[in-house]
Amino acid sequence: MLWSLTAMIEAQVYVISGTVAQWYFTKENTAPRRSIRSSLRHAFGPSSGTICLSGLLICAVRVVRSAVDSTRQEDIPGMVYLVLRCCVNALLSAVDFLNKFTINFAAITGEAYCTSARMTYELLRRNLLSAVFVETVSTRLLAGIVFVLSAIYAIAACAILDGVSHLGVDSYFVAALSWVLLILVLGFFVHVLDNVIDTVYVCYAIDRDRGEVYKPEVHDVYVHLPISRSQRSSIAPRTPVV
Repeated sequence: MLWSLTAMIEAQVYVISGTVAQWYFTKENTAPRRSIRSSLRHAFGPSSGTICLSGLLICAVRVVRSAVDSTRQEDIPGMVYLVLRCCVNALLSAVDFLNKFTINFAAITGEAYCTSARMTYELLRRNLLSAVFVETVSTRLLAGIVFVLSAIYAIAACAILDGVSHLGVDSYFVAALSWVLLILVLGFFVHVLDNVIDTVYVCYAIDRDRGEVYKPEVHDVYVHLPISRSQRSSIAPRTPVV
C-alpha cells in the first residue's frame, strides 16, 4: 500500500518534470505540443520501472526512518542512540535528496533509474551548493507563504463569522477547519510548484554544462546562485524527452 502511494507520487513528479522539461528545451517562437500526454505516455510506458523503483526506494526510506524514530532508547545508551539516529537520518536525507533529483533527471532525459542516478550524482557533485540552496530556500519559502496565507484567511473568516453570525465558540471551529482545508489545497499547489522549480534548476544545470542557453531568462536568475566548484566539467549530452 505504501509502495503504491509513493509510486503514484513519483509518477506525478515524473509527469510534471517531463512537461516542464519539454517547455524548457523548446526553441524560442515555438510551443511544445502534447507535452502532458507525452509525459504520461513515458511515465506509464518505458519509464514505469524507473518510477516503481524510485517509489520503492522512497518507501524503504520512510520505513527505515520510522523504525529508527520508534526504537526504544532503553536498549541502547542514550548518547550512542542519539549519534546513530543522527547518522541514519542524515544518510536517509541524502538518499531522499538524491532520489528527488534523479526522478527529475529521468523525466528530462528518459534514461533508466541507475543511469539517471549516476548522472544526477555527477551533476550535484559539481553544483551541490546551488542545488541545496534552491531546494532549501524554495521549500521553506513556499511553506512559509502557505502558512501565512492560511493563517490570515482563518483569522479573517473568524472575524467575519463573529460579525455576521452568532455561532459563538463554533466560529473558532469553522475558522480552524477552513485553515486546515486551505493548507491542504495550497499544499498541493506548492508541491507542484516545488517540482517545477527543481526541474527548471536541473534543466539549467544541464544547459550550463553543455554550454547552451535555451531559456535566457532562467539563466539570468540562476546565474546568481552560489556554486560548489569553479570548474564546470561537462556531462555527456542526452536528448531530452520531447
